[in-house]
Amino acid sequence: MDGASIATETIETSTTGTSPGQRKKLPGATLNRRYRSRLFVVPSPQQLSVWSRSGAKRFFDCSCVALALPVLVPVLLAVAAGVSLTSPGPVLFLQKRVGRLGQVFTIAKFRTMLHEADVRYNAVSTTENQPFTLVGPFLRRWKLDELPQVFNVLLGHMSLVGPRPKIPEHEKVEVPCRPGITGAATVAFAREEAMLERVPSHQLDDFYHSVILPTKRELDAEYMGRATFASDLRLIVTSILRRWDTSLAEQLLNPLVDPLESEDMSRSLNRKGAHHDHHDHDDQHALLSPEPASLRTGTR
Repeated sequence: MDGASIATETIETSTTGTSPGQRKKLPGATLNRRYRSRLFVVPSPQQLSVWSRSGAKRFFDCSCVALALPVLVPVLLAVAAGVSLTSPGPVLFLQKRVGRLGQVFTIAKFRTMLHEADVRYNAVSTTENQPFTLVGPFLRRWKLDELPQVFNVLLGHMSLVGPRPKIPEHEKVEVPCRPGITGAATVAFAREEAMLERVPSHQLDDFYHSVILPTKRELDAEYMGRATFASDLRLIVTSILRRWDTSLAEQLLNPLVDPLESEDMSRSLNRKGAHHDHHDHDDQHALLSPEPASLRTGTR
């Protein structure tokens, strides 16, 4: 599904308990009106703002990182020690990501998951579905695992502000600007993992690829087309102070989750009704049997 697909359309996903030919239509999520009229897929170099494609932005990135290093280095060392002491394995997690104009580079993060061969990792992360290390959830909540990416900025792979770099499997389009440590979509989906925990696991991949990823692309494309020095500075300060505005992400999620929660509650009530009928039958049978009913019905 390409970035032109807006999250307002209906998502079709398979559901547990349906026959192979049946599909369950889930309600789409409507974007906030203030975003809808301005969305486009991915900006071409001509659609990038003057600031987004300027050498001044690159100078700003390097200057900010250089000035912040005296503060960042002790924090980096402390986090590295925490990762090393709480779980075996490398301190850094290295992964291939797609950068400017499709160039692949290696991104660096502090490792937040167990480093074991037989551990199963999920493609889409929530707060509960990954084998996190002892300090992993804390690092992810406070975005401390992203700090090593300041060196990706110095190396020219990334910018402080821009679209988040995707893994090659998720990046379907060529982005003309450097990916960023933070950005418009990063702020909007800052609590993404906690929010996605509410999505049923069998629908998680479809929802993420059909709704979340296209929306992130659209938000980042819209921002990079109008970005200025002042707006970049505001996003950096917002990210440091954790002033997240996740209202858009909630708007995307609620139309999907609310009907499912109602459906789950209905199923639960139906199961309870059937369960009580089953117990009535067991109680009648227990009158004819010397065996205690509690041993057969499992109600010890």
